[in-house]
Parts: sequence; structure tokens; C-alpha cells
Amino acid sequence: MNIEALENSLYELIVETSTNLPKDVRRAIRKAKAQENAGTRAAMSLATITQNIQMADEKVSPICQDTGLPTFKIKTPVSVNQLEISAAVKRAMVRATKDGKMRPNSVDSITGENSGDNLGEGLPVIKYEQWEKDEIDIRLILKGGGCENKNIQYSLPCELDGLGRAGRDLDGIRKCIMHSVYQAQGQGCSAGFIGVGIGGDRSSGYDLAKAQLFRSADDVNPNEDLRKLEEYVMDHANELGIGTMGFGGETTLLGCKVGVMHRIPASFFVSVAYNCWAFRRLGITVNADSGEIQEWLYQEGEKISFNEDQAETPDEKPEVVKLTAPISEEQIRTLKVGDVVQIDGMMYTGRDAIHKYLSDHDAPVDLNGQVIYHCGPVMLKDDEGNWHVKAAGPTTSIREEPYQGDIMKKFGIRAVIGKGGMGPKTLEALEEHGGVYLNAIGGAAQYYADCIQGVEGVDLMEFGVPEAMWHLRVKGFTAVVTMDSHGNSLHKDVDQSSLEKLSRFKEKVFS
Repeated sequence: MNIEALENSLYELIVETSTNLPKDVRRAIRKAKAQENAGTRAAMSLATITQNIQMADEKVSPICQDTGLPTFKIKTPVSVNQLEISAAVKRAMVRATKDGKMRPNSVDSITGENSGDNLGEGLPVIKYEQWEKDEIDIRLILKGGGCENKNIQYSLPCELDGLGRAGRDLDGIRKCIMHSVYQAQGQGCSAGFIGVGIGGDRSSGYDLAKAQLFRSADDVNPNEDLRKLEEYVMDHANELGIGTMGFGGETTLLGCKVGVMHRIPASFFVSVAYNCWAFRRLGITVNADSGEIQEWLYQEGEKISFNEDQAETPDEKPEVVKLTAPISEEQIRTLKVGDVVQIDGMMYTGRDAIHKYLSDHDAPVDLNGQVIYHCGPVMLKDDEGNWHVKAAGPTTSIREEPYQGDIMKKFGIRAVIGKGGMGPKTLEALEEHGGVYLNAIGGAAQYYADCIQGVEGVDLMEFGVPEAMWHLRVKGFTAVVTMDSHGNSLHKDVDQSSLEKLSRFKEKVFS
């Protein structure tokens, strides 16, 4: 085999997967956008999402700044050397990371050190299968951390909030799947896709669930019971009212695929792999002799461009409150849940490592009146040593719940931007201190990168590019107030209302 050609094919697969959503996913998103009510927060979010998809296409830049954990599923002829393929995968991954198509996401679990090139023990994940065909089938999924953290596994029988007892039968499985959609809320960047694995053990069940995400969104399950189950979930999960980004709305789930395997009598697991709307999954077939691409997978049908969508003028546009950082407490106290704001001025990124650091140390910059952005951007340094933002969407905020309120009060921070909302400790601090939580659109990494006028500095680079504190000058950065300084939380309200709606599905459906 021509290994150099194979490496180039793999590099092209990685870049396309990171920057270009497959056609089946685009169709699902367009359908959701058409169903949403004009003028709502959900409609605004979907408009931002489609604009972001188009921008990523045109710039050949990451759709989402969290380029995720790469998982390759590779089928090879018996005669092919899998060791050579693994080596080519790793070289291609290093190239894609260096070129800013992938964020360096591989972190040593003991030391916390970022390898800087997406390689490390067990990364990237490469799963092989041999088959009788002469060609090589290579499929890749880039699954971000926000949606990965919303994966869930149930051991039947169990008790479920809103649904009661889930037994060891098809109806118990139905309840688990509906609950999995509810528990994700907006933290997994809804509207999302789910893969479900029934049976196996704890590890094989999750493998089976993730394998379902490699199915086309348009396929039909050959198992009649599972087909009915998939259709039921798609018909009813969108009645939960969670909506895009957890803002409420008509579309919460874009796809559901279910697989099954045998189990031992003592164990009955239902495993759910949740994937965000930025469903980055592509594949290629490769000539086993030349190493060149023969065919692209998941690309049946006409490619949907969202350019024409951007030209449409919505009937209603929400009013926008303009803010310039540093922001006063008086300004913050005037904001309420549902307000749409646009920020000019400085904001400072801060993720897990920064929040832990700030809880024990002084801040490297004056944060009084400032904005913290829960974001781990994709950054690229030019030949002159200047940093440029390649992708900069929000990360899931709930991870910072143990720190956030204390840090805001300690340093005088007035606004926090992220996605998915935060908990009661932060909400209490917002009311006491005078702060707001602003929900940006998860996955919209190109849309927000376009709002960044420049990089004015960086601190704590020892934590790695995603975890460092970047000093970003922004203009027109749009987000929605979802937790205000008066004790109100949209996330809490949607959680409660969707739990009430979930309880409507308590009665038995499948015998």
C-alpha cells in the first residue's frame, strides 16, 4: 500500500469531518429550523447554527471549537497491515492539529499535561474489523465533551424521575430512552442525536450505543421492534419542550438509532450515547493498494447550503441590549431572563483549570466588572508569533458550578458566558453579587470567532491552549440571559416543565 497516499486520505477525512457536516445531518437541521416558531429564542439559535455551518464550510474551519475525541472504525481486508494504518492515522491527526483543524484535546489523566497534538495513551481511538471485501472502509466521529458527558447508562429494573418503574422489557427500554433525552437538557447542545445500545455488559453496551451513531440518520432499522421504538422516540421526545440549547421549543431530538445484543441473565443495561447537533461523522472507502479515496460516505443526496436561509428576514427579531465591558452592577440588575445582549469590549476565557486556579490564587488580570467566557478556543500562531482564533464556541458550564459563584464575588466578575446553564449555588451568587449567566449557542464556533476582533494576551499557558486564559477583544458578541440577578433561571424552569411533560409517558406503550 502507498502509505503516504493513505495518510493524505486520512488527513482529508479528519479535516472534512471537523469542518463539513454530512448531508443527512444537514437535512435534519433544516427540517427542525422549518418547524420552529419565528421570533423565539429557539428560532434565533437555529438561525445561528445554520449560519455557523455555512461559515465553517466557507472557511474550512472547525464547526465547533471542541473537536472532541476522535473515534475511527476501520474495516480492512485480511491482508492489510493494521499497524501501518494506525501509524498513518496518528501522523494525519498531528498534521490536522498543527493546521488548526483540530483542537489539541489529549490530556494526561494523572499530570493534566496536554500533549499538544491529540496523541496519547489510547488516543485517538481506533477500532478494527476484518472483512472479505478488497477495499478499506474508514469512518470517523468527532464527539465533543459536552455531549459525551450526557451519555448515560441504565441498569434495569430501575426507578426513573417522572416515569416510575422501568422493567426488563421493551417498555422499560422506552422509558430509559425518553429519560435520557430529558436528562441531557441543553447541556449536550440540543437538538441532538442519540445512539442506544441494549444488552451487553457495561463497556460493550456503550460501544454498541456509539456504533449506532455511525448509522445514517435516514436509515430504517431492520428489526421491527427497534424500528417501532425509534419511531416512537422521534414522535414523542420533541413533545418535552426542551428545545434548541434548552431554551424551550419544538425540536429537542434530531435522530434516534437503537441496536441490541445478547446479555447475561443477571445484567440488563440500556446505554445511551448522546451527540450534539454538530454531528461530525464522515467516512471514506480507500483503495487497499493505492491508499487513495474511492468514495465518501454519508453524502447521499444533494448538499444543503444554508446561504439562502441567511438572506431570509425573520418576521420578528428580539430586541437587543448592548453592553460594553467592564459592566456595572447597575446595568446587570436591569437585565432579566430572556433578554438578548450584545457585548463589546474585553472578555477572558476560563475553563476547568482556570476556575480551579482562581479559587486558590489571585487573577493575572483585573476582572472587576468583566466577563468570563467558558471557552477553550482553537488557536493558531502565525509566522510573526501572533495568535489567531480559529474557533471559539462555549463549553458546558455546569462543570464550573463548584467554583463559579465564589470566583465572581472574589474578583467582581459581572457576567459569565457558557452553555447549558448552572446550578443553585451560582444562581444564589448572581442574586447576592449582581451578576448574570449568558447562554451562547453551543457549537457555533465560527459565528463567535467572527465576533472576536483580536487576541490581546494570554495567561497560564502551562495549562495548554484550551485551558489557558485568553484575553479577547470582541464586538457584537450575542447571547441570551438565562440566569439573572433576581433569582430567575430559564434552565430551572425548562427542567421542571420538561419533567412534567415526561411524566405523560409513564403509562405502558409496548407489551
